[in-house]
Amino acid sequence: MTVLPAPTFDWLAIRARLSPDRIALRDAAQDYASVTYRQWFERVNQTAHFLHNRLGVRPGDRVAVLARNSIAYLDVWFALGQLGGILQNLNWRLSRRELATLVADAAPVAILADAAHGETATELAQAHRLQRVSLDDRDSTSIAFGERAACPTTRMPPPPITPEAPWVVCYTGGSTGTPKGAVLSHRAIFANAVNTVLSWGIRPDDVTLLDAPLFHTGGLNVLTAPLVAIGGTSIVASGFAPEQTFDAIERHGVTILFGVPTMFIELQRHPRWATADFSRLRFVISGGAPCPMPVFEAFWAKGVAFRTGYGLTEAGPNNFWLPAAEVHRKPGAVGYPLWSVEACIVRSDGTACTADEVGELCLRGPHLFSGYWNNPMATAAALDAEGWLHTGDLATCDGDGCFRIVGRLKDMFISGGENVYPAEVESVLHECPAVAEAAVLGVPDPTWGEVGVAFVVLTEERSDAELTAFCRARLAGYKVPKRFIRLPALPKTGAHKVDKVTLRARLSRPDAPH
Repeated sequence: MTVLPAPTFDWLAIRARLSPDRIALRDAAQDYASVTYRQWFERVNQTAHFLHNRLGVRPGDRVAVLARNSIAYLDVWFALGQLGGILQNLNWRLSRRELATLVADAAPVAILADAAHGETATELAQAHRLQRVSLDDRDSTSIAFGERAACPTTRMPPPPITPEAPWVVCYTGGSTGTPKGAVLSHRAIFANAVNTVLSWGIRPDDVTLLDAPLFHTGGLNVLTAPLVAIGGTSIVASGFAPEQTFDAIERHGVTILFGVPTMFIELQRHPRWATADFSRLRFVISGGAPCPMPVFEAFWAKGVAFRTGYGLTEAGPNNFWLPAAEVHRKPGAVGYPLWSVEACIVRSDGTACTADEVGELCLRGPHLFSGYWNNPMATAAALDAEGWLHTGDLATCDGDGCFRIVGRLKDMFISGGENVYPAEVESVLHECPAVAEAAVLGVPDPTWGEVGVAFVVLTEERSDAELTAFCRARLAGYKVPKRFIRLPALPKTGAHKVDKVTLRARLSRPDAPH
């Protein structure tokens, strides 16, 4: 296995020396005001002094943040890296009960929140005896984050930690159950950044739109940390909005863009799609879920190098890259392992799959997480004795060594003895002009064992017979959904992925449509 050096260092101290006047951040909420690397370093230094002196944060302490994306959020993340503290980035889409479970699990010393989540943060702080900080200084009953303005702009002394020290406890999206806290070390975040810069060709002049939520590894690590490593620019936005995305691409110099399929589907349904100028985009990468082929084709028709990536909280999240010359030759493939990533596909008995055989994807390398917080049993189930992470995702690898994701091991169902991969069926449904969104689940059936149920959002009415005929023309009969359930919109997780847990729960309700 290739092993990267993994120093523990102050990322922004280095950037402030190497490229002090380059723009590190732009604030979409403040008319795209810019922050240079020198200015950001000073902000982070002040934040580190505030966290250390006002809140008493020491190496190993957890600090929870419950807020939408902001530059202040990023300040806290990098200040904790400077102190040896640990960010617990809370998902603001969760209920108070769910958040209370996560706070009890990580036991942070403080919770920082914006005004929109102040009430919830106050309740959590009172219940768990936490210090409460108002990020935007709108809550007079909390400590004001603005106090940091009086703190020194000089760098804090380096903390006594190793590269294995945790930097983030990032809770998984919970799409398959209760979220688990993946521990991301300084080593893992550094390795992912190096892998991405070296393998994706990230450049100092690259600009991205950071609208993926910072409570998700996608917001932190797909492009944000790699761009800091190389000295690029992130436009910080509180969340995804199609108008904002078009503006960032056409008016504010975005060159690379990351999102999940539902975001790109919304962009393509927007009136501005037809006339949008994407000439400055070097590439667009989709992750988080399988992407329907019509989404690829719509971007390709506009001359955009659109490709799909693959990642998960426990690994990077960046793992593969498909060279430009193969984007059209191998559509939908995630490509080849990055610089220090090892990948293999295994059968249920642990033996290696042959070329094009479907099996479980396993990953290994310095970009892997350290395990799950307070959960050794889950850690042991995910990481084997040789250091391989068993992802729970199904994939194939062709004769060229190029990988393709087929779907989730838990999503796959067996109908009449044949394997059915919902991602494939969903991609076909998205080819139908009347289908805006689609999600497929396997459900028990007395005849076939399991059959597919499709949840669809339609732009114009189609009968079940018409949808069935459309699928039958493109899929084997056993893959065609046996029921179609129409919804005004599909439920989404906080990371803007389709929430299949909610959809499955809907099927079990007595009033579920048939």
